[in-house]
Amino acid sequence: MPRSSPRKKPAINYSEDADVKPSAAKPSAAAKALANIKEAASKADAEVVPKRKAEAEAEPGTNGEASKAPKKRKTQAGKDAASMPLAERTAVSSLKKAMYIGAHVSAAGGTFANCVAGKPASVNSRLLGIGVQNSITNAAQIGANSFALFLKPQRKWANPPLAAEARDLFISGCTQHSYSAAAHALPHGSYLVNLAQADEAKAVQAYCAFVDDLLRCEQLSIRLYNFHPGSTLGDARTAAIARIAAQLNKAHKATKTVVTVLENMAGSGNIIGSTWEDLRDIIALLEDKDRVGVCIDTCHAFAAGHDLRTPAAFKSTIDSFNEVVGAEYLKAFHLNDSKAPFNSNRDLHANIGTGFLGLRAFHSIMNHDAFRNMPMVLETPIDRKDPDGKTVEDKQVWADEIKLLESLIGMDPDGDVFRATEKELQARGAWERSKIQGQVDKKSAKDAKKGSRGIGGKAGGKRKKKVETDDESG
Repeated sequence: MPRSSPRKKPAINYSEDADVKPSAAKPSAAAKALANIKEAASKADAEVVPKRKAEAEAEPGTNGEASKAPKKRKTQAGKDAASMPLAERTAVSSLKKAMYIGAHVSAAGGTFANCVAGKPASVNSRLLGIGVQNSITNAAQIGANSFALFLKPQRKWANPPLAAEARDLFISGCTQHSYSAAAHALPHGSYLVNLAQADEAKAVQAYCAFVDDLLRCEQLSIRLYNFHPGSTLGDARTAAIARIAAQLNKAHKATKTVVTVLENMAGSGNIIGSTWEDLRDIIALLEDKDRVGVCIDTCHAFAAGHDLRTPAAFKSTIDSFNEVVGAEYLKAFHLNDSKAPFNSNRDLHANIGTGFLGLRAFHSIMNHDAFRNMPMVLETPIDRKDPDGKTVEDKQVWADEIKLLESLIGMDPDGDVFRATEKELQARGAWERSKIQGQVDKKSAKDAKKGSRGIGGKAGGKRKKKVETDDESG
């Protein structure tokens, strides 16, 4: 999912016009998305404020410099503009294939951070301005047919229970907007939770936070729950996998209906889940195999060495997944291009078509019959700098990407519209790809030099390998 990282460039701004409503399921939708990209290219570049400059402006100065400007209150007109639909929602029945495409939308704070147990409902009802129920309106605003969300602040261990008002608003909101919480909502687990944790106290803490999320899912009638398998923390991989499975078995017994969905990972350091075999081995140890599934993150897969770029590579990768893990376990997708090259083990999400994966990979996904009816969730970057140097979210990016992906269904990949869109998107991401490729090449050369010194150089024996972590936790 998108996150603020000091390593991230401001996201590509696909459109500055919130009133643009691309049509769906027609080749012209891709042409409109392409037009949005071209129109916004110069504007997005002009809006970029160098990170150091932006940080300097944000810091209180010594001698009265860089003092904070008075906080502006949002007018009602501003609030209304912020909630205006950015794209019409496509009826899935009108698409050539039933692909449910959406994004990981905001449901930050509010209900969980502010509502206080024991306070009167009249008090807590005023604190429901932000919460799980908002994920529905945020999804509808960008024209999404599926959505992901955090069920509570994902970087906090302790959270109040789910408020009854938030639960009821979420359920009624799904009905009002015709979303199936059971089929097309895909909550994302906390980044704090590591079910492979060996330390007893920490393992209990991780389990309690995990089960708390599963119980929230069941209160909200959500059936699928996506999470990262975990990290070995330097322990043997088989032992770590056994601990994950034991925690899942325990969690399944403590709940009734939710399906725990393992996400594949990019493969850096001690992270579990970059190989299909890791996922297979966890599933093999589970007692109730109806309560487990897999979400394929396209960026993670590519970074871990599972190629999707050409029709032949796509077929080989999916055939391998089906053979090793099993097609019946595939429940969802995270749709992200990759800023980093193939098999780099770097988790750097890029906007669709701008990365090393490219648009052809997503054409293959959108036209694969076996993937129908699954939640397909964007986690692509949408952050950019406004004229004041403040980082803001441009949700129009997701609205445009949803339409772009929908337009790929049934599109001729050899046709002029596809080729023009593919070319323009690759051009937009060229600078970022070149930068990351340079970093990867530099690291490879450095590692090779270390290796040669270790074999026969003056440095002597092997040096301790630096443990890497994922660049992003998507």
